Amino acid sequence: MRCVICKSSEIQTKIVEEEIKVDRDIVLIPIEVLVCLNCGERYYDRKTVRKIEEMKARLIKHDLEVKEVGKVLRAHVG
Repeated sequence: MRCVICKSSEIQTKIVEEEIKVDRDIVLIPIEVLVCLNCGERYYDRKTVRKIEEMKARLIKHDLEVKEVGKVLRAHVG
């Protein structure tokens, strides 16, 4: 397999943190995907996409344990 972006053949399975947005929150979900080691492009199969969708549905229902790991702050400039 070659990367569709940079044409590198250096693609490996890695665990990455996928961001799922729910309302004003962002939840990081560790998930295993193929990643181009040259440019970082990620490749998702159907099973992985279904898992991400399932996690989002569970987050919306508050059926997934999460823990706060930081804060996002917004500056008011003007």
